[in-house]
Amino acid sequence: MFSQPVPAARDRLAAATRSTRLIFLVSGIGMAAWAPMVPYAKARLVLDDAQLGLLLLAFGGGSMASMPFVGWLSHRFGNRRVIVASGWLLCLALPVLALAPNVAVLAAALLYFGVMLGAVDVAMNAHAVEVERRDGRVLMSGFHGLFSLGGLGGAAGMSALLALGLPLPLAALAVSALLAALVLYLRGGLLPNVDGAAAGHAPFRMPHGVVLLLGLLCFVSFMAEGSMLDWSAVFLRDFRGFAPSTAGIGYACFSVAMALGRLTGDRLIQRIGPVWAVRVGAGLAATGFALAASVPWSGASLAGFVLIGLGASNIVPVMFSTAGRLPGASPAIAIAAVTMLGYAGLLSGPALIGFISRLAGLPLALAVVAGLLLLVAASARIVRR
Repeated sequence: MFSQPVPAARDRLAAATRSTRLIFLVSGIGMAAWAPMVPYAKARLVLDDAQLGLLLLAFGGGSMASMPFVGWLSHRFGNRRVIVASGWLLCLALPVLALAPNVAVLAAALLYFGVMLGAVDVAMNAHAVEVERRDGRVLMSGFHGLFSLGGLGGAAGMSALLALGLPLPLAALAVSALLAALVLYLRGGLLPNVDGAAAGHAPFRMPHGVVLLLGLLCFVSFMAEGSMLDWSAVFLRDFRGFAPSTAGIGYACFSVAMALGRLTGDRLIQRIGPVWAVRVGAGLAATGFALAASVPWSGASLAGFVLIGLGASNIVPVMFSTAGRLPGASPAIAIAAVTMLGYAGLLSGPALIGFISRLAGLPLALAVVAGLLLLVAASARIVRR
């Protein structure tokens, strides 16, 4: 069989890179579009905070439960098939979430939403590892930067449609149509297979060895991100004197810093290497938590949140890239295991922080996260190429 001409191979790789960026964007838009819909669901079904919190567990639980199976599917049938199928199925979730007439339907819709987002998450990261391998350059942080931009754009876009007076079901349908069109556009650019990945049998197994350690480090990093999502506004309001209407600026500072860190992270990782990227990043994020928790000045807290966003921005991309390159392991299955443990940190971490906060106060709870991030920095050698 003749080898593929170099120019054609380069064009194919460029198309695959572009399509990978787009699927990360789609995933970010899809996940974040749900955030402005939460108050509507709470009011429509007359839920209190505790009931809503329990319902939201269905979303995260669905993502975690699907990941090991999706890793096997991607290994068996290829990342492109899983990305396209789960991407289109994801588009069905938003209108159902907007229309759910009772708690049972909303819980089922959130479970389905979580499963599809988890499927896209695993398959797109496995595909990104293959694109990065074929390209020979560091690309993973940039891909995750597009996810962050999608998150900002999805929340802002849905909010803008609602502010313009569009009914919630129509706004959800409009976002779903956009996502479906993007998936249709990008599907032709995705790589049809992964070299050597579909050969052989890859059984389900519990994470162990290097995969387990990478997953635990991702647990800490996702825990740090989850603490910003769930506790930054509470901290600014209760300990730094911010009004409830302005306390959300802390998470905004964190989110923008993380997006910027990821969009510029590939060049940084290429220059200093993945070990130092994780070591410096985790140390910077730990410094941010310590600064916010210990200096009783609102400006210092906001500066700390910026440091957390910049520092944490490239830890998870490096961990995923490392998991996808482990010798003798299917990239999709290894990434599924690492992602599952990371999501466990995202879901359980804020609850653990709440428990520590009740015992010793929220500033000390944030200081504990800083200590865990220092452990990540100390373990950075695991990502050595």
